[in-house]
Amino acid sequence: MRLRLEFTTEPFDLDEPPRHAVVGREVLEAAGLDAVDVGPFGNSAEGGTEQVVAVVGDLLRRTLEAGATRVSLQVNVLGEADR
Repeated sequence: MRLRLEFTTEPFDLDEPPRHAVVGREVLEAAGLDAVDVGPFGNSAEGGTEQVVAVVGDLLRRTLEAGATRVSLQVNVLGEADR
């Protein structure tokens, strides 16, 4: 199955990205997912089920350790077959 992951971390800081936001982006970029898009108010990527599920666990663990007080995420099914 192919999935799309979208997430944000809080608290927000409009002056500079907080450590938890930087860590979240690093996790996403290092995961080898497709269609990676990082931005100031949200991040997204696509991949196979096992890959996305593994990233979610790592993402939660590392962003919370880096000071996030909230992680909002959404996972959507894009299709049945991995590409």
